[in-house]
Amino acid sequence: MKTLCLLSVLCLALFTAPSQTHAQKAAEAKPALLLQAADFPSIQAALDALPPSGGMVKLAPGTVEISEPLIIKTAETRIEGSGASTHIKNLNTEGKPALLIQPTTRASNKKARLWRVQLGNFRISGNEKSGDGIHAEAIQEIFIQGLSVDHNGGHGISLIDCFEDPRVSDSILTYNKKAGIFIDGCHDIVVNANHFEENQDALVCVDGYNLCMNGNNIDDHLGNGVVIENTYGSVVSGNMIEECNGTAIILDRDCYGITISSNVITHHLKGGIDLRDANGCSISANSFVLTHDFAVKLSGKSGRITLTGNNFTNTYIGAGKDKRPTDAKTPMGIDIGTGIVLEGSKHVTISGNSFNGLAAGAVKGSDKCHAILISNNIITDLNRRSDPPAKAIDLGDATNTLVKDNLID
Repeated sequence: MKTLCLLSVLCLALFTAPSQTHAQKAAEAKPALLLQAADFPSIQAALDALPPSGGMVKLAPGTVEISEPLIIKTAETRIEGSGASTHIKNLNTEGKPALLIQPTTRASNKKARLWRVQLGNFRISGNEKSGDGIHAEAIQEIFIQGLSVDHNGGHGISLIDCFEDPRVSDSILTYNKKAGIFIDGCHDIVVNANHFEENQDALVCVDGYNLCMNGNNIDDHLGNGVVIENTYGSVVSGNMIEECNGTAIILDRDCYGITISSNVITHHLKGGIDLRDANGCSISANSFVLTHDFAVKLSGKSGRITLTGNNFTNTYIGAGKDKRPTDAKTPMGIDIGTGIVLEGSKHVTISGNSFNGLAAGAVKGSDKCHAILISNNIITDLNRRSDPPAKAIDLGDATNTLVKDNLID
């Protein structure tokens, strides 16, 4: 009798298993869909209606208030708005993001990935107690374009372990309590033609490589402009970086093989470029204007650095040595220029630069510096604020140095 029952169970399993497998495969093979969010009770309901094959969810104009994150969990998916008139407003006060994009198994399986999620043409805002505007984890080839992301309590956009080819372009990131864009553990990164305004920092990129950051406008930040840590093989070029309370660009924690070129770096209360821990980097063709404490600083952990073709200057057009005619009472109103500071650096080339209208000297080095080459620079109008006057080039007792063929006027 027991044997007969067991055979019955086996037969039932064999009979039903093919139909269950077929149903599962049919669901997975369901074609991608184009959905209008307005046809559903909520945006989340529309997102949940997407099959595993993905699709597009179109968002209509209008403001939608949310108190819990909108969750995107399907690959091959695009969320498309109607421009800034499509506004997702995060009312959450528990530090939760407006959009959460990640595999459903992310918590239990750190190797889980989603591919090709795209966001375009809408606005996300929050409040001081909300979280990130967009929090994406483990999304390969994520593409974010044409978004307005503002007033969030966390980062504007946070990309965590989006290892393969993340892209953010043509977006505006403003008044976020943390960074405009925070990138952790990604590679082959493109951040192009965005506008950053009054975030804490504009962009923070850590533990990654191959960042390509070009053509962005970065203005009025409460902290720093661009902070890069433990990242290599990257380029930061053609950006306008102005009026940070901190420093325009910081390289820290084992950065190497990075080129910083053709940027306008102006009006920063601390400094221009701070190489705290960077090696094998090139700094070329940048304009350093009105940097208050230093234009470029290299710590003892930084070396094998080339600085060439840069311009270090004050305003030139202004009201004498101290103040500009307008807003003279504000710190940003100080007409000041600074040069290069070497704090124990090694193997540094400084050539073909122009130093003009500086508060003190052009290059100041410490006794711990070694193997410094300074040649073919033009240096003029120094010591506008230094008493007693500083030397144009002062390397102290640094060892194995060569200073020659500089034009000091």
